[in-house]
Amino acid sequence: EASKVKGASGRRILTDLVSLVRFAIHQDNELVPFPERVNANFKAWLATQDRHPGESRGPGFTPEQMKWLEMIRDHIAANLGIEPDDFEYAPFSQEGGLGKVHQLFGDKLPEMLASLNDALAA
Repeated sequence: EASKVKGASGRRILTDLVSLVRFAIHQDNELVPFPERVNANFKAWLATQDRHPGESRGPGFTPEQMKWLEMIRDHIAANLGIEPDDFEYAPFSQEGGLGKVHQLFGDKLPEMLASLNDALAA
């Protein structure tokens, strides 16, 4: 049983392995756990997003959009990426799934997911 890799701990092993390989091939100067890297990349990504005119701080996301962006960030940290199909499963399904995320982000959703996948898992 101990040799089987499954569930959350299995994903954690996989994401840690990604960090270890990047360190080993000198892509990174320090060994940083993958979820920490994703969180730092998420903050950097947020800083590049459009702001509402006249606002000097933060991107122009509503609190509900931010909640979804944080769930997407956490999903990428655990699974190395996100696809539209992932919105049919928890935790997204409990919050309204693909329909809700489309309602929140509209036509920009595919482009935004691609951008998040590139930026956060980098």
